[in-house]
Amino acid sequence: MKQTPTPAPVPQREILPMQVDVKIHSLHASGPVLADASVNLNGCFAVRGVKVVDGSNGPFVSMPSYKGRDGYKDVCFPCTKEFHQQFHQAVLDAYQQSLTQLPQRQQENGGQSMDAPPAPEMGM
Repeated sequence: MKQTPTPAPVPQREILPMQVDVKIHSLHASGPVLADASVNLNGCFAVRGVKVVDGSNGPFVSMPSYKGRDGYKDVCFPCTKEFHQQFHQAVLDAYQQSLTQLPQRQQENGGQSMDAPPAPEMGM
């Protein structure tokens, strides 16, 4: 009788907690893009070019992408449903936090908008 080998057990990957740090770089007052952000994952991997976009169902997170023959393709993306949700929620939370701090920042900047460059200084 021929004995078939039993497959070796597949090692389980340990799921480590993911620290998602989001920095909102700029807020936009007009157009579909509401904010530009960068995301740092566990202090080991950075994602630049993340955008918060105004959609028909409210703000959503747009990942960095490129245009291919079949439309736009994300350059990087969360691989699991759970991390997708965690990543997008962290970005949206940071966006909401920056909106609540906007009046305070505008006061500190003398009423200038967040996108406006500082006024040039006149030297004599």
